[in-house]
Amino acid sequence: MDDVRASFHSGKNGLGLFAQLVSELSSSTKTNDKLQSLVDYFATAPDEDKVWVIAIFSGRRPRRAVSFSLLREWCAEITQYPHWLLDECYHTVGDLAETLALLLPETKQQNQINKNLSHYLETFISIEKQDVSVRKKFIIDSWNQMNRDERFVFNKLITGAFRIGVSQKTIVNALSKIVDLSSSIIAHRISGNWDPVTTSFEDLLSESASVTDFSKPYPFYLAYALEEEPENLGEPNEWQAEWKWDGIRGQMIKRNNELFVWSRGEELMPDKFPEYFILKDLLPEGVVIDGEIIPAVGRKPLPFSILQTRIGRKNISRKQLQDAPICFFAYDLLEYNSEDIRGFPLHERRKKLEEIILPIKNNSIQISEIINFNSWSELAALRKTSREMNSEGIMLKRKNSDYKVGRKRGDWWKWKIDPLTIDCVMIYAQKGSGRRSNLYTDYTFAVKDGDKLIAFTKAYSGLTDKEFAEIDNFVKRNSIEKFGPVRTVKPELVFEIAFEGIAASNRHKSGVALRFPRMSRWRKDKTVDEINTIEDLKTMLEMYGK
Repeated sequence: MDDVRASFHSGKNGLGLFAQLVSELSSSTKTNDKLQSLVDYFATAPDEDKVWVIAIFSGRRPRRAVSFSLLREWCAEITQYPHWLLDECYHTVGDLAETLALLLPETKQQNQINKNLSHYLETFISIEKQDVSVRKKFIIDSWNQMNRDERFVFNKLITGAFRIGVSQKTIVNALSKIVDLSSSIIAHRISGNWDPVTTSFEDLLSESASVTDFSKPYPFYLAYALEEEPENLGEPNEWQAEWKWDGIRGQMIKRNNELFVWSRGEELMPDKFPEYFILKDLLPEGVVIDGEIIPAVGRKPLPFSILQTRIGRKNISRKQLQDAPICFFAYDLLEYNSEDIRGFPLHERRKKLEEIILPIKNNSIQISEIINFNSWSELAALRKTSREMNSEGIMLKRKNSDYKVGRKRGDWWKWKIDPLTIDCVMIYAQKGSGRRSNLYTDYTFAVKDGDKLIAFTKAYSGLTDKEFAEIDNFVKRNSIEKFGPVRTVKPELVFEIAFEGIAASNRHKSGVALRFPRMSRWRKDKTVDEINTIEDLKTMLEMYGK
């Protein structure tokens, strides 16, 4: 790693420096190594590129500039490869950006000046709506000036498919090592509604920018899953228990007589939920409320599947407003009278929250219920009723805890209900992406329907690398048919699928859709004759359906 890291000081700049960073981050599984790579990058890169890297890693990627089909066509034109060969290569590699980077010939122009990352990203934006010929010239000219690693990153950015395993917490910790600010302050300042095209690195981290952006949310405090008995947490009276709601985590902000609603993914989304418009007049000035965006009728939460009918829609119909009314379940107060009160103990923040929310008699907002309990065994019994409440379990919060930044251990825990499970057989396999692009790791599963098998879900997580490699070998030896990148395989491998919920679905042949399916076990002890049936799924739908 030290030899690779030295490349940051070996004359690379611009896009080449960013490509080197991506290579290091992709090849490392250790958080400390990723952190050091980011520190080295931020210490070396130009300020205009630093802003874009922060934007990219926090989800502010530019939209796709060119369609997949056009990139494929231009690559075929340059390489003179037939389209069927490009398609075969793509199915083998599993990633279009990587396929193009591998197929395009080495160029003689690699020694040209390497332009900054910001140049390419801002050009993407400027040519997005221009004629195809303009976009084609820019992309081919850029390809001709890049080496393979640079092309790979460039292609990822063009296609809007840039993903890499680095948390925002790691980005924040890296920045805190090169600027004289604490990680909590940085996390707050890089959140919110800012544009990397018009925001300088200095302005992004300045206090003045935070003051003038009335919409700016606070970084969310995230809980760890409770993996031990709750009795180990200490006395029950030291803890506040709430239902863990199944919705979209959000912050509601009232500042400058304006209302803002942010999702945890930092999407500004008040227009998607017109039910909240009235709260601009009902909430006091200078408050930030943490909570959950949930569909509810009569102040009772509805299933997450109801919320899904509203997600992603630009225009909300009258019927959708009636069938899926949205409520904000408030459970913490982060700002009061325009003062940051995250350092106050939870019980004080909760008291002020009640003073704000309880007088508001409107179905668009309510306070999240506190669960009264005297013993851990009593709370454990209540937890078993979670699904009846359309809840995922119970949240445990230490009453004297402050509101921290990011995922921290000790004060907030999520005590989720045990997942539902079903045994099934793998019938289709497809190669994964990223570091798994050469392995068959994405699977489709089926249950029995009489003498037939009926597909009902897909899953791609939950197994070890060793198990994935073993299954990949099975797929290659037991493929029956090929449909593009998908392989039909002998129905022999049995798996236990775990999931959080089940709902009726008209889009699936099985008639059901699972929430968060993953492989919990490879059942080598079972044969295909022992898997569950479609009737078992329907029974689960009747019992737990949402």
